[in-house]
Amino acid sequence: MSILGDGTIFNKLGLLKYTNWNLYPQVASRFSVFSGPEDWGWLKTKNGALTPRGNGRSYGDASLGKHICSALHFNKILIFNRETGLLTAQSGILFSDLLQVIVPAGWFLPVTPGTQFITLGGAVAADVHGKNHHSEGSFSRYIDSMEILLPDGRQLTCSKIQNGELFRATCGGMGLTGVILQATIKLKRIETSKIALRTIKTRNLDEVLDLFEQHKGYTYSVAWIDCLKKGRSFGRSILTLGEHAKGDKIQTEKSRWLELPKKSKITVPFHFPGFVLNTFTVKFFNFLYYGKTSNKDSTSITDYETFFYPLDAILYWNRIYGKGGFLQYQFVVPKTPGNEGLKEILNRITQKGWGSFLAVLKLFGPQDEGYISFPMEGYTLALDFPIKKGLFEFLDELDRVIMDYGGRIYLAKDARMKPEIFKQSYPDFTRFMEVVNQYNPGCSVISSHLAQRLELH
Repeated sequence: MSILGDGTIFNKLGLLKYTNWNLYPQVASRFSVFSGPEDWGWLKTKNGALTPRGNGRSYGDASLGKHICSALHFNKILIFNRETGLLTAQSGILFSDLLQVIVPAGWFLPVTPGTQFITLGGAVAADVHGKNHHSEGSFSRYIDSMEILLPDGRQLTCSKIQNGELFRATCGGMGLTGVILQATIKLKRIETSKIALRTIKTRNLDEVLDLFEQHKGYTYSVAWIDCLKKGRSFGRSILTLGEHAKGDKIQTEKSRWLELPKKSKITVPFHFPGFVLNTFTVKFFNFLYYGKTSNKDSTSITDYETFFYPLDAILYWNRIYGKGGFLQYQFVVPKTPGNEGLKEILNRITQKGWGSFLAVLKLFGPQDEGYISFPMEGYTLALDFPIKKGLFEFLDELDRVIMDYGGRIYLAKDARMKPEIFKQSYPDFTRFMEVVNQYNPGCSVISSHLAQRLELH
């Protein structure tokens, strides 16, 4: 079996399967290219429901289905007002391509997740969040309007005011209301392409949670957690705070203030054997990563790619987890009593010895527009686990803990949650489904592996 960069899998029988970035699940599918609304008629004549797909960089199964409809060729910038920062683009354009245009003009994405290799449509469908949710909210807050191709072939404009219910069901709605054709977003003005960093090394989980609260005034904040350390060092962390750097803070001539980062990437050339990732190697990695920050509190200047997209510098880093793939498990719990929830979950992980290389903690502000948008005010933790025996049962156990603390799981990074957990943890689920059924009854025209798994019909 070989896995291509676009998420295509050829098995021994020569059949085509598709997967997303975490390489699980693998779904047999027909594949069509969406070049514009004019394609919709003939696409609908195919048997079975269609699944809109961007670049396949999610960690779940929302863009997998029996008939994938790829929007990657639908990728033009339509309008860019360099004075106001309003930008309109087709849904298939990558954030990485947008940044190449907007950064030299003095603008930046208002919200971005941890990879720039996602599409604009995917960002809307997942209502992505970043390191600035506590201060600036999720992506839907910055959508001025968008055009939706409905399952019946009509095109509809929606915004917070116009067709507002469709807007709220589409933002974070995982692509089930229709095909997002284009979106107009409000960009963020920047003076330089650099980020001013402050890095604080913390002794344990209590200290990093206190520091998150003390430094809420920073636009960006994120912490890496050592999720295997016990005792007084339980939850030791490295907290990173950031702001877009002002020109007088960087030592370079003004003509270079908005220059793009240099492209320097390495590639993981093959899938690692399954035995490489184990408790010992994770502990060793955590020891090195925590130890590399020598000062308790330090400041520096870095480029935006290093700050926002550190893993993008390693092409095909997902291969580290082997051909069997991995699950990224991201949840949010309210601040009260969520702090205890974080401790209980990390305790269960340390007891199992199932540490994660990538354990990332962020602070969330209030929920935004989407009916089933993921963020709520509290703390969110993302963890990567290689798929192995007992993992799914362990995550079912964690689901119940998260439910007990009033939290929920992120759909864009989910490939195994049970329907009852989803429906109980998203209070606006019923209203979301009412709107979906108004435009896409029973998810009969547009569906996905996620929609079937969570019984959204």
